[in-house]
Amino acid sequence: MEWSNVTWFLTALGAVVVLLTRVRLGGTVVDGTGHGAGRHGYSAVLLRLHTTVGVLTLLVWIVALVTGRQEIALLALVGWWLLAIVGLLLLARWLPSGGKHSEDAATDAWGSGAGLSLLGHVGMVIGVGYFTFVTLTDRL
Repeated sequence: MEWSNVTWFLTALGAVVVLLTRVRLGGTVVDGTGHGAGRHGYSAVLLRLHTTVGVLTLLVWIVALVTGRQEIALLALVGWWLLAIVGLLLLARWLPSGGKHSEDAATDAWGSGAGLSLLGHVGMVIGVGYFTFVTLTDRL
């Protein structure tokens, strides 16, 4: 298996997850809480953090891949793990509230339900695990 091909492919998928999360949730923000797809609103701060950390991490990671410098890759791994955690926190908006007055889940034009978000963010956690493996085993 060619490690670098898989690494570049997963890097591109990570960029897609960051972009699609921003596009799906970047709509109307009222009083610091977004109301995009999902059962609950989400923190606009979390969305900004997700986008900022995602873009910066992608840039640092690409520099690490191009230069092959492990210390830069280790810095990028911190960003990848933070990005994955924030993404999972954003994904938590799909959890049912269980209250008798709770609203139905909002849907968007890209599907009804959490399928796309779940695929993207759980896949991101798996991808970050892979990035950690290739970095710590000197396979950059």
